[in-house]
Amino acid sequence: MRDTRPSSRAEVGYLPALTGLRAVAALLVIGAHAAFWTGRYTPDLAGGAFSRLEIGVAVFFVLSGFLLFRPWLRTAAGQRELPSTRTYLWHRVRRILPAYWITVIVTYVIYLFRDDAGETGLGWSGFARNMTLTQIYGAGHLHTGLTQMWSLAVEATFYLLLPLIGWFVVVVVCRRRWHPVRLAVALLVLVAISPLWTLITHHTDITFTARLWLPGFVAWFAGGMLLALASVTVKRCNPYGMGLLAIYFLLLACTPLAGEATIVPADAVAASTKSMLYLLFATALMAPLVIGDRPGPLGRLCSSAPVVWLGEISYEVFLVHLVVMEFVVEMLGYRTFQGSTVGVFVVTVAFSVPIAWALHRTSERLLPTGPREERRAMTIASRDAGVADDAGMPEPSRDRRNPHDPGSSAKVADLRR
Repeated sequence: MRDTRPSSRAEVGYLPALTGLRAVAALLVIGAHAAFWTGRYTPDLAGGAFSRLEIGVAVFFVLSGFLLFRPWLRTAAGQRELPSTRTYLWHRVRRILPAYWITVIVTYVIYLFRDDAGETGLGWSGFARNMTLTQIYGAGHLHTGLTQMWSLAVEATFYLLLPLIGWFVVVVVCRRRWHPVRLAVALLVLVAISPLWTLITHHTDITFTARLWLPGFVAWFAGGMLLALASVTVKRCNPYGMGLLAIYFLLLACTPLAGEATIVPADAVAASTKSMLYLLFATALMAPLVIGDRPGPLGRLCSSAPVVWLGEISYEVFLVHLVVMEFVVEMLGYRTFQGSTVGVFVVTVAFSVPIAWALHRTSERLLPTGPREERRAMTIASRDAGVADDAGMPEPSRDRRNPHDPGSSAKVADLRR
């Protein structure tokens, strides 16, 4: 039988370029914080460009949407049953919480002995909020050195809701059949939630921190989910054209159209515009890495061994870099909002990477993989497909003799209809 498998690299369980892209996103976030600490958020084009380095957060969210939605996409294509919610959540807990908890505990201990701990996030209530990723629900819970964790709290909410979203899209919208148009429409509705939520939070008396809740950023996750759909329905993607589009959207985001230098501008229109421009940038940047066979210069860079290695510990780099940066600023003798942005960035990365590597290795040993049967299944899957995907769901075997294999020509032909 003729092999009708799509050429998309997204069919493969492990995409090194996406791991490398995590490193790029983490470096962008560090750059944004280095620019803020050294006073580069000025009201001009240069200041706007520095502040927009926060766009790395959008890249992280789009990546999560893409990687985590794939098991439900395969269910919609009739390739597998609905993913196990228990297994999915266990792998999210195992991947996220050990390193995060260690970082929170160590940071709180460090600031017990510092005079500049700030006035928020203190005491047992602040500690409990940060340990449970509920610090964005109400003001006064963001602790010094941990303020970047607001985005992880948003991610955690998405993780919890994804099984429900996936079930609704697959069972209710698509009725367990392959309907790419219905899938696309459902995901576009998710995208529309973010500007609607922005309007609500800017024009009602709801708490100010509601601007940092999941509805305000769900469009970025939905963008990644749309990319997952495109990766099996679109055959080609010009990496140079998409790269130019990404640059265009980024330049627009650096203009006053996207509002002031904050993650959610005070003006509702500017906030919505900024959110959509970040979404378009992240999806255009990532599209060549998951669609077609031409990853382009960015794909080759992100697939290189050093960048992939850094991507593997990028989560831990994200966790520790801000508290490291505070010490770096002191070590370099800079006052607040003064100093060299490049210097703070380079030294912070240099100190954060080995700490992140040690944290990564430590957290891997804190929680076991799971029951013996699960470990055996993941070992087999890793051997056959290379590695488990980001959702913790092992990619099935590529043996074409297995009629239930998504690599089977008959099944993939169904997916492409």
